[in-house]
Amino acid sequence: MAKKGDTRVTIRLESTAGTGTTYWTTKSKRNTPGRLELRKYDKRIRQTVLFRESR
Repeated sequence: MAKKGDTRVTIRLESTAGTGTTYWTTKSKRNTPGRLELRKYDKRIRQTVLFRESR
């Protein structure tokens, strides 16, 4: 059960390589108000690529 005023939200990260690969993670709205960008492994092309937060 989520607490009232919870600052952590679940977000989806999409590959910028255009493969459609996604990761789900959580982030703190207070500490990172902008869009999150992480380099993660894309299984379809077998490389690490940039994943951006999608809304």
